[in-house]
Amino acid sequence: MKILLDMVGYGVRDMAAMLRFYRLLGLPLAPELDNEAFAECITANGCRLGWNHIDMVKSFDPEFEMPKGSRVSVGFKCATPAEVNESYRVLTTAGYTSHKALWYAFWGQCYAQVPDIDGSIVDLFDYLT
Repeated sequence: MKILLDMVGYGVRDMAAMLRFYRLLGLPLAPELDNEAFAECITANGCRLGWNHIDMVKSFDPEFEMPKGSRVSVGFKCATPAEVNESYRVLTTAGYTSHKALWYAFWGQCYAQVPDIDGSIVDLFDYLT
């Protein structure tokens, strides 16, 4: 059997607020998705991200509880270190909190982190050359 990772999905408390956050990162999320129980998009490089409103998740998994803190992170590769800094600035200027401001990681990346509205860490990075 050959299986392929096809999607990273999240449970969310407020779909409209969550999608506003990810739109700031350039994801193609139509405005009409703000009122849906499920939203998804496919990024330019083929990664599929999905968001399920917790009420919908509880309809088939009544015991579901939202995790506390970040249980997974999603990384957005930027074109340059300057774009890492600009993406971080756009998010924090829009009122989202910083998890970690721009730094140069020992593994060879320029990095910054901002949690989404439910606390999952979003990594912004580029490789240093």
